[in-house]
Amino acid sequence: MATQTPEQLPKLPSADQRDAYEAKVNAELDKLNARIEEFKAKADQAKADAEINYHSTVEELTSRRDALLAKWEEMNNAGEAAWQDLQTGFETAWNELAKSFETAAQHFNK
Repeated sequence: MATQTPEQLPKLPSADQRDAYEAKVNAELDKLNARIEEFKAKADQAKADAEINYHSTVEELTSRRDALLAKWEEMNNAGEAAWQDLQTGFETAWNELAKSFETAAQHFNK
């Protein structure tokens, strides 16, 4: 085994170099931790926004359902002559409600 000259030996970092490197690593870790916290905050905000969106959609669907039930009640209380006219409006409202549910389901299943 050949002996190495002092120039060939790996240099050990000085205490100052180690301290500087440690400070640099700690600073980078602090930056990473800050980014992680930022991402967590954004995720929490997204959850809050999604929750608001869910509630808004549920309220809209409930309102449409209630309007449909009112039309149904009106149909049931109508005479024979008005029944057919009301049935067309009821079926239109029913189809709109079904489309709203479909849209909501697609949105929420993303």
